[in-house]
This record gives sequence, C-alpha cells and structure tokens, in this order.
Amino acid sequence: MSHKYKVHQLVRITHPTFSDKRATASGIYEVTRLMPADQTGEVSYRIRSSGFGERAVRESQIAARASDL
Repeated sequence: MSHKYKVHQLVRITHPTFSDKRATASGIYEVTRLMPADQTGEVSYRIRSSGFGERAVRESQIAARASDL
C-alpha cells in the first residue's frame, strides 16, 4: 500500500475520541514522517501540532484538511 499523504501536508483526525487529550482544538496536524505498513498492511504517519508534540496514526484515522480537497 502506498502513502496517500505527503510530508508537510496538513491533515485532520477523522474520529478523535473523547478521551484523546492529544487532540488539538483546531484538529489540524502536519505530517512529519511516512512510516511503513504494519502487519495488517496499513501505512502509518507521524503527525504533529504546535503545543501537542508528535503522535503516530494509521492512514484510516486521518483525512486531508478540508481546504486541501
């Protein structure tokens, strides 16, 4: 599976959970690194937002920022 998003692209988390304290108010993150596929074949990304640091997410958990569509 190839990566749908690129480094420096702005994305949002599609389904943040209520208990996810790492979610930003704006919901906008920057892709910082492309990661390989996991055992299920889905690729992952490292994303970050100002003030909240970095986190890893699967491709199915993010979407392009609305203005980028």
